[in-house]
Amino acid sequence: MSEHDDQERTEKPSEKRLREAREKGDLPRSRDLSGALVVLAGVSALMSGGERSFVHAKRIYELGFSYSRESLFAEELPARVLGAALHEALALITPVAIATMLATLAAPMLIGGLSFSAQALEPKFDRLDPIAGLGRLVSMRGVVELLKSLLKLVFIGAALAWFLWHGQEAMQATGRGTVGAGIALALGELGKAALLFGAMLFLIGGIDAAYQRYDYGKRLRMTKQEVRDENKESEGNPELKGRIRQVQHQLARRRMMQELPKADVVVTNPTHFAVALKYDENRMLAPRVIAKGADVLAMQIRQVAAGHRIPMVEAPPLARALYATTELGREIPAALYVAVAQVLAYVFQLRQAVAHGDAPPVPPSPQVDPELLGPYR
Repeated sequence: MSEHDDQERTEKPSEKRLREAREKGDLPRSRDLSGALVVLAGVSALMSGGERSFVHAKRIYELGFSYSRESLFAEELPARVLGAALHEALALITPVAIATMLATLAAPMLIGGLSFSAQALEPKFDRLDPIAGLGRLVSMRGVVELLKSLLKLVFIGAALAWFLWHGQEAMQATGRGTVGAGIALALGELGKAALLFGAMLFLIGGIDAAYQRYDYGKRLRMTKQEVRDENKESEGNPELKGRIRQVQHQLARRRMMQELPKADVVVTNPTHFAVALKYDENRMLAPRVIAKGADVLAMQIRQVAAGHRIPMVEAPPLARALYATTELGREIPAALYVAVAQVLAYVFQLRQAVAHGDAPPVPPSPQVDPELLGPYR
């Protein structure tokens, strides 16, 4: 990644980018912190069971001197000695193994969490490229790793040198007493040195863990263009969504025109709005809007209605109220029952008059609450 790219990557990584990195096994990790926790856990387990560990180690050592001359020629001797040594060794290392295993699991959970990724197991042959490897060595990350190594060498070396300087008398005293006391004292000093080593490594690991989290966030930062592109992918391309909406409107209009011949009446404005109503008392609780439109679409509805001899009633307030309050395919609101009932009664009377050759009835003038007109008042 170039310096120019770093300057452009100013946006925090999105959840999608973090999830993809996790699926690839790319998580913040600190080998120093992991090593420190393993050392501290193992040494602590050994020192907490120091007397027990000494007993098991002593028994393993004594197995070579606890049999007689006759048992040397016994066929079961090797199996017996090996089995006893294995039993003592397991008793000795089991607490340490459990402690270090828990520490190995705890270390990644502290900064990145546990994750299994099959992609991380795939071979990456580009890492065999010597030129790319040289580039990684001279990169900023390589410089940071070099500084960390020097820091560990200086701090841990200085701490252990200080411990050896101040522990001279204790180490010299290991040869003055009994063998058991000398071994116990030497092991105690060794345990203290290991604890000091683990503590210094833990301090460095804590600093490294903070840096790894910072570097991880920096590596996954995004440019403004990447954020916009990801939003388009997740929310959909606006142009494509607009095209989909347009196609959906066309399909809905086509279905509406196919249903229009089933209408009982078309209420008009008379020119700006047209709403087609259908009522089946056996299947509907109230009249239903099966087609509606304004301006050009209203003109098309009137043309289709005229072609199928569907009665058209001019009732401007009612037409605007139906258009404003009722979605396509929905039943009309209760506030318009009386007005629509007057229109349907007129249509019924008109059909009866035409069938019997009588004079047509007077068209109704239904009254509508102005609040129902909405923006079309």
